[in-house]
Amino acid sequence: MPRPKSNPQLVLRPQDLVVLLRLALENGPPPTYAVLAAELGMTASEVHAGIERALRAQLARKDASGKASVVREALRLFLQHGARYSFPATRGEMTRGMPTGYAAPPLLEKIVQPAEPAPVWPHKHGTVRGMAFYPLYPSVPEAATRNPALYELLVLFDAVRGGSARERAIAIELLNERLQAPTA
Repeated sequence: MPRPKSNPQLVLRPQDLVVLLRLALENGPPPTYAVLAAELGMTASEVHAGIERALRAQLARKDASGKASVVREALRLFLQHGARYSFPATRGEMTRGMPTGYAAPPLLEKIVQPAEPAPVWPHKHGTVRGMAFYPLYPSVPEAATRNPALYELLVLFDAVRGGSARERAIAIELLNERLQAPTA
């Protein structure tokens, strides 16, 4: 029996989650792939491929006009129960960067800051010295700088994937609030 040439199994990529979190901020029609790409520091083809994988994973759907939107409940459940295992935290050495997890808003006000160095995304324009906590995708710090609401979602997810049990619980609660379907 001949072996299959490739594995057709769908595999979500970290940038797909970045795209989904960005799309979750929309209450109206989503931006074009080109606009998303510019904002997220990706190519339009990366954004398109990420949305296609999200559609196959049932984390997004397309409307009659072909515009993609996030299935908020599915994304919420994936963030709460699965994404931290798919995209585990990767840490490094002391570096300069952007705060994340408990060291950045909205968790900064809710978590007593420990004496240890803060988790930071390594970034050449970072203002905080701390322990490297690598972002989901290399362009995340730049994208977070451009969009404070996206920064908060990414920070909350970092707390889910790499924080203590208490940090995870608070982050999940805040993610649930932010990912509620918009009211009409």
